[in-house]
Amino acid sequence: MASMALQLLGFFLGLLGFAGTIVATLLPHWRSRAHVDANIITATGYMKGLWMECVWRSTGIYQCKLYRSLLALPPDLQAARALMVISCLTSVLASLVSVIGMKCTRFARGSLIKSPLVLSGGICFLCAGLLCLVTVSWTTNEVIKNFYNPLIHSGMKYEIGLAVYLGYASACLSLAGGMVLCWSSSGDRSRQSPPHTQRGYQLEKRRPP
Repeated sequence: MASMALQLLGFFLGLLGFAGTIVATLLPHWRSRAHVDANIITATGYMKGLWMECVWRSTGIYQCKLYRSLLALPPDLQAARALMVISCLTSVLASLVSVIGMKCTRFARGSLIKSPLVLSGGICFLCAGLLCLVTVSWTTNEVIKNFYNPLIHSGMKYEIGLAVYLGYASACLSLAGGMVLCWSSSGDRSRQSPPHTQRGYQLEKRRPP
């Protein structure tokens, strides 16, 4: 019963991380225009995401434009796109495999394959969390590096957006869910190990040479 509760906890943590990763991937709030020096414009805000850039005005109007050319994008943005998409796909795989392997589902009930499936789902959630964490950490490093670069004009400097912080939280949830699933799977495998193995080893040990 405790193992089933751990599996449910790990699955829902991973599912929350997956949902947050999708939202962070789609939001345009990865970089926001910094208000520095004389470039203080309170009526307009600029944001850049993985797929579009947006302008927000004090009237409440959003104007967004999708990136048209993939080749014109900087390498870090192209890599961030790819990593976040792979993270989302890995989370989908983790969710499907975990659902099949969990004790509370009817798929392959009574089969010894359920525990390895839960372990595989946990590993997939760990990989998805690491991919998301690498992406947001890389973006954070690029934003901070450009912000303190004296060669870049103040009007071209950006700050870390809300989507990056959401990505950090989502990565932590996915990692936590993956670890809980792997932990619950290790307990199941130890209980499923055949008891005669230890007795056979003791008989071999007592057998005279």
